[in-house]
Amino acid sequence: MKISYYPGCTLKSKARNFEDSALASLAALGFEVAELERWNCCGALFSLTTDDLLHQLAPVRVLIRAKQAGAGRVTTLCSQCYNTLARANRLMREDEEKRNTLNQFMTEEPDYFGEVEVVHFLQLLRDEIGWEKIKAALKKPLTGLKVAPFYGCMLLRPKEVGIDSPVKPSILMDFIAALGATPTDFAAAEECCGAYQVLAAPEAGLKRTKRVVEAAHASAVDALVLSCPLCEYNIGKQQRELAAPGGALPVFYFSQLLAVALGVDAGSCRFDLNAAGARQLLEERGLIAAAARK
Repeated sequence: MKISYYPGCTLKSKARNFEDSALASLAALGFEVAELERWNCCGALFSLTTDDLLHQLAPVRVLIRAKQAGAGRVTTLCSQCYNTLARANRLMREDEEKRNTLNQFMTEEPDYFGEVEVVHFLQLLRDEIGWEKIKAALKKPLTGLKVAPFYGCMLLRPKEVGIDSPVKPSILMDFIAALGATPTDFAAAEECCGAYQVLAAPEAGLKRTKRVVEAAHASAVDALVLSCPLCEYNIGKQQRELAAPGGALPVFYFSQLLAVALGVDAGSCRFDLNAAGARQLLEERGLIAAAARK
């Protein structure tokens, strides 16, 4: 099966571990990926100012690129990219006045009316492949690994574009179970990680991050799994600023654990880009071979 794919900016730089592991997993599952040509940044966040149409240009241009490629849908990995594209798509479908204004402004682009469906990778796994087929494809089940899902803000909200229930989501729990690991819920699974406040208001941002990490430690999990480079930075790499009582908690992109369970070469997972402790945990559990130490 061939899918149209939008990578977004961070997956080409600091989050190569997210993209490389996802693409390797898709190949192992029999998917052919066609990356959009001439794609641009999605804008990172959907503007909540009702008359701010300027910030809708970036995500709408991405959707136009998918339409020009002949794609009926476009798949993305980053939860922020998904949220921004899906909400811009909904605006173009439902708000005729704003749609007309945006189309008239982009004189060099073809008109867009919301023809392309925006799909998150996790939806593809759940709805196109199914958990049972994923279970059947496993080469290295993550047996004994206790993993908690972290949804953050963008995968579930607003409910009109969320990939699961914003009140009681199950998609990541089902995903973890499909890999053979033990899914473990925890109190802060749907909370904000601190987002960009780690830059604008570091103390407040770290307070949010600390709550997530401490709640995960309270559930005695081995690791967190997530779908957002900003969440990975705050919860993974910023842990060194927290001095959390439970110590560093390994954090993985969901695609990395999928790749490991499918038996994909660990090199494709780029664990060198994860915060300390992630690769070590998998080595200790015998899920990947120990890397040569310098």
